[in-house]
Amino acid sequence: MSTIVILTGAGISAESGLETFRAETGLWAQHRVEDVATPEGFARDPALVVAFYNKRRSQAAAALPNAAHYALARLEAEHSGDVLIVTQNVDDLHERSGTKNLIHMHGALNSALCGACDHRWPAPAVMAANAPCPSCGAPTARPDIVWFGEMPYHMDQIFETLSRADIFVAIGTSGNVYPAAGFVAEAARAGAETLEINLEPSSVGSQFDDALLGPATQTVPAWVDSILKRT
Repeated sequence: MSTIVILTGAGISAESGLETFRAETGLWAQHRVEDVATPEGFARDPALVVAFYNKRRSQAAAALPNAAHYALARLEAEHSGDVLIVTQNVDDLHERSGTKNLIHMHGALNSALCGACDHRWPAPAVMAANAPCPSCGAPTARPDIVWFGEMPYHMDQIFETLSRADIFVAIGTSGNVYPAAGFVAEAARAGAETLEINLEPSSVGSQFDDALLGPATQTVPAWVDSILKRT
C-alpha cells in the first residue's frame, strides 16, 4: 500500500474565487507583507491585521470547494494506502470537501490563538483587536496564522511522512516559500515519485519528476482517476 503526500497552495483555492498572494493583483499587491503578515506588523497595528484577516475569513466562508478539493477527498476515501494532505492555505475548503487527514501548516482562518498562553478556540466571524483570551483572560487574541518569521505547524509529522512517501504531489504552489518549497527534495531523497500540478512551473518545478499543467479543477480529478486505477 503506497503512501501519498500532497502539498496544496493558493492555486487550488483560486478557482473557488479566493485571491492568491503573488499574482499581479494578489494579496501582496494590495497589502505590504510587513504590515499584515508578521508579528511586528501585528504589534504595530493589531486593528489593521485583525481587519485584514476578518475580510479573508468572510471571503473564505462565502467560497465553495471546487472539483480539485473534492477529487482529493475522493482519493483519500478510496486509495488503499495512506493519503496526507498538507496545505499552505488557511481556508477550510479541504475540510468542507470531506478531507479528514489534513495538516494546516500555516494555520487556519477559523481559529484564534492566545499570544500569552497558546490557547486556541474557534475564531468569531469578526475578531476584535486586543480581544481577551477565553482561557487566561489576557487581551492577546490573534489570528491563528503562521506569519513570516514564525515556524510552521506540525513540521515533525510532515517530515516523518515525507520520509516514507511513495508519491509526493504539489498542487497550486509557487515554490517560493520555505520550508514547503523544500518538500519535493525531501520526498525525492526518500525515493518518492514526484509530480507538480500547476498552471505553470513553480520556482522549484525543475526538481519534480513530472508536471501536469492546467487548471486544478481539470488536472487534479484526472490525476486522481489515474492513481485510483493504479492502486
